[in-house]
Amino acid sequence: MKPQAKIICIANQKGGVGKTTTAVNLAACLAAAERPTLLIDIDPQGNATSGVGVDKSVLKRTVYDALINEVDPGGLVVDTGHPFLHILPANSDLAGAELELAAEIAREQRLKFVLSSLAENYHYIIIDCPPSLNLLTINAMTAANSVLIPLQCEFYAMEGFSQILHTIKLIQKMLNPLLKIEGILLTMYDARSNLGKDVAEEIRSHFPGQVFESVIPRNIRLAEAPSHGKPIIYYDITSRGAASYLQLAREIIERERMHG
Repeated sequence: MKPQAKIICIANQKGGVGKTTTAVNLAACLAAAERPTLLIDIDPQGNATSGVGVDKSVLKRTVYDALINEVDPGGLVVDTGHPFLHILPANSDLAGAELELAAEIAREQRLKFVLSSLAENYHYIIIDCPPSLNLLTINAMTAANSVLIPLQCEFYAMEGFSQILHTIKLIQKMLNPLLKIEGILLTMYDARSNLGKDVAEEIRSHFPGQVFESVIPRNIRLAEAPSHGKPIIYYDITSRGAASYLQLAREIIERERMHG
């Protein structure tokens, strides 16, 4: 039997913390390390889909069809044109999924069933969640092995953070006892500001051993890349943003090697 993929969901109910940026660029960097990687977009905004150059407006079928209509997900996976990187895309069709799932049996497990037939084809599966702790995010956490939490280095970083930790605990208790925290990723870090440094130190002291060494800087090239439909390593490999996501991918690969 082929080994199953490691499934990491990228979640934070706060918007604008670098969640989709992290999902797209981590997936691309893992793929660049020749690890077959599947990016799953379960955000109705579909920004991860366009972030790897897939045109949302022409998609006939998406992850919505796998979740709601039980279409075979293998036929919905799209090749991004980047080696080792595929995507199960999303568009605004997904906006109605939560209401449609509400009355279904095992509604929290839908994504888990979808991924069960794909997991042996990939080394990593990265899930980009919506910026809320809704049924789609709960589906992602139920399907995942671990949660990676991006946290912006700003004054209100910790606000609402207890909410996501509480949700993770509930999922562990009720739906997925094996779910782990992959790590906390500090994003939008400005090395020139004392505030950024103070926030980073505070988070590291609050959560010893749970914060990635890799830190994602504020970086104009990183902000520009999505409008070109490219992960940062294909837009500007020399940028600080590219270096930081390559380091994060190395950290995750190394951690997996050490802990299995």
